[in-house]
Parts: sequence; structure tokens; C-alpha cells
Amino acid sequence: MSNGLIGKKMGMTGLFSPEGQYIPVTVIQLGPCVVTQIKTEATDGYNALQLGFEEKKATHANKPLKGHVKKAGAAPVKVIKEVSVDNPEDFSPGQTVSLDIFNIGERVDVVGTTKGRGFQGVIKRHGFSGGRETHGSKSHRVPGSIGCSAWPARVFKGKKLPGQYGDNRKTVRNLEIVDVRPDENLLLLKGAVPGSRSGVVMVKKTTSQKK
Repeated sequence: MSNGLIGKKMGMTGLFSPEGQYIPVTVIQLGPCVVTQIKTEATDGYNALQLGFEEKKATHANKPLKGHVKKAGAAPVKVIKEVSVDNPEDFSPGQTVSLDIFNIGERVDVVGTTKGRGFQGVIKRHGFSGGRETHGSKSHRVPGSIGCSAWPARVFKGKKLPGQYGDNRKTVRNLEIVDVRPDENLLLLKGAVPGSRSGVVMVKKTTSQKK
């Protein structure tokens, strides 16, 4: 059985449980994914499946991609990622893997790319409270003094300063599966996942189960 699938974040909504509790959920279009390559311990040193997600027009694919997926008998795809697998011999190139590997109540880890926010100051990037707004203060959103006097006469690495914010790989662990809808290829997870709408995510069976 595959330990994960590639999907696309569709957005957030909410559901009511049978007990009447409101549950915020993220809707993910998960799969179907096609097996583009099988990696085994004998040939590659580890067991994994290379999966392709979301077909693309052949005219939009370059020759290396066309040649790669042709070996598996598959069409060109937009996204290719690897997932670990216990028994690679259970799969064959060109096979389709769907979200029926997941069940309601299971917990999963979701890997995505956070929204890129560009160059930001310390208040937005690090949550600084800012300076006084009255009594003649001219220090409102600046980081303040960062000097280290005569020694060590430099700024320590890792200092919280303005800079690039977002556009990072982020993993959210132990999200509960609220609903699985195989007919629509939709997976509903409790809580939020990183990224914007239509952002590519990887959903994997969790490796750190909550007690």
C-alpha cells in the first residue's frame, strides 16, 4: 500500500458532526495519481513510488518528461513526487492510485508550500508588538537597536530582522480525516493546511500518532 498521495488544496469550509459540533475542514482534491516509476532497494537503495499528478497537454511538456512517462505508458503530468512504499512489487508502472488508501478517522501529515509574502518587516514577519504611537515617538514599526557594543561588535546570526517571509516548505502533522469522498476525489481534513488555493500538497500517513 502507498503511504501517500499528491493533491491540490481547494479551500476551507465547515461541517457539523452528528453531535452538533462545528468542525472547520480543508478540502483537498487528492489524486488520482499515476505511477511513473518504481524504485526498489535493489536498484535505488530504497523502496518508493514516483507518482504523477494532474495531466498536462503534450504540447506543454518537454521531451525529457515525455520520454520519462512514456516508459510507464502514462500521459505527461504537471507534478511528480515520491512516496515511500512497503512493497513496491505490488505496483506496476502506469497504475492509478486513488485516495481509497485513506479512511475516516485516520491521521495524516500534510506537506505544502506556505504563501509567499515577499519582503516584510519584523511586525508581520516575527510578530513584534511595535513601538509607541504617541508622545513624540518616532519608532513605530522598526526593529529597534540590535547593536552588541564593542564586543562582539557584530550582529549574531539568526537575529529576528526584516526579510523574505513565506514561500517555505511546511509540514502540518496529525490532521484528522473527517470525510473521504472517492467519487469526487476529495479528502476533508480537520484544520488548516499550508499554502494557497490550488497549491500542490502531499498527504502522507502520519509517522507520529497522537496519544
